[in-house]
Amino acid sequence: MTDLPQVGSTPTHEQRMLRAFVEMADTLVDDYDVVDLLHSLAGYCVTLLGASAAGLLLADQRGGLQVVAASNERTRLLELFQIQADQGPCLDAYHTGEHVYVRDLAEQSARWPVFTAEAIAEGFRSVQAVPLRLRRQVIGALNMFGRRDEPLGQENLSVARALADTATIGILQERAIRRGEVVTEQLQHALTSRVSIEQAKGVLAHAGGIPMDEAFERLRHYTRSHNRQLSTTSEDIARGVLPPRTVLAHPYPR
Repeated sequence: MTDLPQVGSTPTHEQRMLRAFVEMADTLVDDYDVVDLLHSLAGYCVTLLGASAAGLLLADQRGGLQVVAASNERTRLLELFQIQADQGPCLDAYHTGEHVYVRDLAEQSARWPVFTAEAIAEGFRSVQAVPLRLRRQVIGALNMFGRRDEPLGQENLSVARALADTATIGILQERAIRRGEVVTEQLQHALTSRVSIEQAKGVLAHAGGIPMDEAFERLRHYTRSHNRQLSTTSEDIARGVLPPRTVLAHPYPR
């Protein structure tokens, strides 16, 4: 078994990878925050697997895709643009249930003309999309962008698939799978909570004069430090129950 690092030591890449899988696996045995989990997954794709950016889309009750998590604000906006344009790798991965890999986005102008132009404008050159799939059931897709050819490589792509599979199993309840039903309650909660989260991000960004990305990281850090759910903290901020200065004053590791 891989030894965990001692207090004060710097964890190795393998140890950080192990922690990522432990966090994903915890969803199978304990209550958890879906949105926070998927933001962690997007972050792992960047910090552990070498993607330049990552985003996650989930299907709502009507089968429409919505952005639930992204490694940064600009990628979140690019994922929203992909949905609005109704074209892009995440949509293809979701609808086909297959992995989508594009080594050079410049060669895909005919396939996704609007999305490709926007992605290239953001400085991305390649993209890989992995469906969030269990057996034949697809509930969303993970998008990973690179600023060079082949952002992950085969080994890291396999890890990304394994992390995505674990997250998918955590979202889909086992009993519902046996009955052949789609578990929509958790998914819908994740999608609707995004409204409060975006509102809270805006309130914190305005109150602190900080970028949206930093506002979100401060929101997550405060929530985790107080053992709360991201959606609950966001709702409190959006309703004025929790003053933004309280969150902004909380110690934040940069």
